[in-house]
Amino acid sequence: MERKEEIIQATLMLASKNGVDNVSMSQIATQLGIKKPSLYNHFRSKDEIVKAMYDYLRTQAKEKLKITDLDYGKLVKDKSLEEVLKLMVHNYCKMSTQSEMFSFYKIIYSTRTTNVVAAQIMCEETEKMILATKNLFYALQVHQKIFVKDIDQAAISFTMTIHSLIDYQLDRKSAGNKFNEDILDNYICWFSKEFGGKDEKNID
Repeated sequence: MERKEEIIQATLMLASKNGVDNVSMSQIATQLGIKKPSLYNHFRSKDEIVKAMYDYLRTQAKEKLKITDLDYGKLVKDKSLEEVLKLMVHNYCKMSTQSEMFSFYKIIYSTRTTNVVAAQIMCEETEKMILATKNLFYALQVHQKIFVKDIDQAAISFTMTIHSLIDYQLDRKSAGNKFNEDILDNYICWFSKEFGGKDEKNID
């Protein structure tokens, strides 16, 4: 596992400098000071390394932030809709902006239109967001914290809006601007007033 982590880190460093499409197995081997055939003892291809990189960095980012599998029922029970949504979105933003995770997303995002693996990873990440949001919204509905006619469509709509706003925020960060959480918080506040209970709607 230690050697696999070294390969992942070396690939991330090279891809950050040159773009993932311009990194070869030979370059990765040279960076590590090993022979190219040795790489194949751990990964069959560069695409496999990139896929492993996604899983590894995402897990590492979650562990650093102590984000574990949640019991949504317990999470939403004593919190308002706005509090729950802000907690979940802020945790996701923190995970996405961890230094190595952020570097990885920049690499993948920039090549997703030409690189099949990059596109697959972006789709997988979006699908994970949608599934997590659906599960959260089901729990919110059970505890009468959210009121919508179609919970699945509401979850998809919320996820994709947040996804777009985070993309915009990450673009701001790449451009040297501050990550402005007010943009996300203002949307969450509006959403909570529109689809929350009476207490949410009466918030000034």
